[in-house]
Amino acid sequence: MKKSLFLFFVCAVFFSHAQNMSVATYNIRNKNTYDSINGNVWQIRSKVLCDQINFEQPAVFGAQEVLHEQLLDMLGLLDDYGYIGVGRDDGYQSGEYSAVFYKKDLVNKIDQGWFWLNESPDKPVKGWDAACVRICTWGKFRNKSDGFEFCFFTLHIDHVGVTARRESAKLIVKKIQEIAQGLPVIITGDFNVDQNDEIYSIFTESGLLKDSYVHARLRFAENGTFNSFNPELKTESRIDHIFVSPSFNVDNYAVMTDCYWVENERSNDNTLKGHDAPQQIDFKVFSKRTPSDHYPVFVKLKY
Repeated sequence: MKKSLFLFFVCAVFFSHAQNMSVATYNIRNKNTYDSINGNVWQIRSKVLCDQINFEQPAVFGAQEVLHEQLLDMLGLLDDYGYIGVGRDDGYQSGEYSAVFYKKDLVNKIDQGWFWLNESPDKPVKGWDAACVRICTWGKFRNKSDGFEFCFFTLHIDHVGVTARRESAKLIVKKIQEIAQGLPVIITGDFNVDQNDEIYSIFTESGLLKDSYVHARLRFAENGTFNSFNPELKTESRIDHIFVSPSFNVDNYAVMTDCYWVENERSNDNTLKGHDAPQQIDFKVFSKRTPSDHYPVFVKLKY
């Protein structure tokens, strides 16, 4: 009886002091002419995805395929976020960023850095059989509310080179150990491998990380994480992951499939009425679009 009461007391103390933190990963899709011609216009998409982030208010999130112009747009639309990152092609502003955004009223940045995914991680060159220069960005943060410290990484692993993906995964695990020095870790990004790929297991079998999807207490994931700018497509593959240290409890996991609507050639047709709906509701036919060709992943953690 005494043992049961003691265990109850320990659990009660733990849950009463557990703290919550929201994090996310979002491949926003680089701004390019081809997408704009096909109606996936960054000037429209950027507001939608930033509105979504502002609503969810993650303390920290990783964003991939961010060109410098897009970075500036996002900083103007996001609600008091700072960032860490450099362009992958030159370590300054050229090429895509894998950027770490952090909400300045929730966390303090206490350290930062980046390394390239290649045989010489301090140089911006292609690695192994990669098609592109690839980079990983990291930050060390302290929560303002309680002083909790953690490391956050975000990356975009190569989409072509199998050897590059495998060696990049090994490098990232090694760098986590060097940089975090035992601190809790969150790693996010577009890994370009799904949950069935052997490279995925390099992270989940490292002893350092677990998949937040697998370990979530509550899960909302009606689709995979890549949509190819087509909301009608369905897949089970998750190539955008959030891995966390075993010390984190994953409370909620979600692949957010929010969309927006734009006018099309039928939008000026006659107004439609819904079935079994109040007659003051008027409908027009619009096209449904996704803010990016990836769906974002949002996770709520307890520590």
